[in-house]
Amino acid sequence: MKVFVLAGEPSGDRLGAAAMAGLKSLRPDVVFEGVGGDAMAGEGLSSLFPMSDLSVMGVVEVLGRYRLLRQRLDQTIQAVLASRPDILLTIDSPDFGLRVARAVKAAGAPVRCVHYVAPTIWAWRPGRARKLRGVSDQLLALFPFEPPLWEAQGIPCDFVGHPVVAEPVATQAEAQAFRSALGIGDAPLVLALPGSRRSEVERLSARFGEALGRVAAARPGTQVVLPAAGPVADLVRDLTASWPLKPVILNPRSDPLAQGAKRAAFKAADVALAASGTVSLELAASGTPMVIAYDMAWMTWQVARWMVKVDTATLVNIVSDVRAVPEFLGPNCQPGPIADSLLSVMANPGAQRAAMELTMQRLGAGGEPPGLRAARAILARWS
Repeated sequence: MKVFVLAGEPSGDRLGAAAMAGLKSLRPDVVFEGVGGDAMAGEGLSSLFPMSDLSVMGVVEVLGRYRLLRQRLDQTIQAVLASRPDILLTIDSPDFGLRVARAVKAAGAPVRCVHYVAPTIWAWRPGRARKLRGVSDQLLALFPFEPPLWEAQGIPCDFVGHPVVAEPVATQAEAQAFRSALGIGDAPLVLALPGSRRSEVERLSARFGEALGRVAAARPGTQVVLPAAGPVADLVRDLTASWPLKPVILNPRSDPLAQGAKRAAFKAADVALAASGTVSLELAASGTPMVIAYDMAWMTWQVARWMVKVDTATLVNIVSDVRAVPEFLGPNCQPGPIADSLLSVMANPGAQRAAMELTMQRLGAGGEPPGLRAARAILARWS
């Protein structure tokens, strides 16, 4: 059995690695080709080109890298047609992955196309559902309310759970050991999570730094830990050098223990300041209260305001169906209000707890690992 897997960013890389592991456990004869990152490489994938070439988000940001993205798109399409896999598994990054699937279908290749992470038509661009007909033979959903929406569009869809429920969470003892190792003791500890993409880090870093400086002024002794994503770790180091409150940077590129330290930091923190994205679910899994802040290019923000159908960008708010997590998006992403909100959450950290617990329950906590569920769903409809 041959599967061509295609991921375009770190979250997709983790999903792909889990699905690959699940497929290997159920079909030991499976072989993989495609594009992915370090996690997928750990499951045996030799990436066609660096996944970071595809890790870009936003209208203006994409235009700036259009030529490279076009080259990678053509290269990927030709690789799939030459490989003749049984299954093309595109993971997240729908604007790229589904273009590949559409071209493969148009070429008449006998390839079953599965897209992992059903596009969020409930949040924005509902018209995408029409474009998937005849392109995706199956969708894999992270949220339990999605399959009926897609089945109504005539596209088979399976809820496989969110991978965050299967990721390890640090114990309280590990959190305390982390504080002791850094000499933090009982001082207020804030996590800074400015994103995993270069464009995010560049846009958010200065505002995060100023907000955290204000928190430290109001709460003397405050410490900041910043678990950096590997692809932007050097950039994070450079941009945070001018912060008024110097963070402890956990760099997975230079420290093999950084991932374990990141889990401990998530558990040890009193509050997190995070860019919008799946990181809110990681924080919820650790029971860490949060404030979400995000900004983008002006044109991208205008397009998003016009197209988005939900009143919150935070997944904890969406899944729990409450608005427990404060967020500062677009023009509202300003250091002063962000700092005030962080201080408020630090003073009342329990206000988000019920929403976080409900979120984990609805995403499949306590059940079979999502990667294995994804593999079972793929094989059930393929065979």
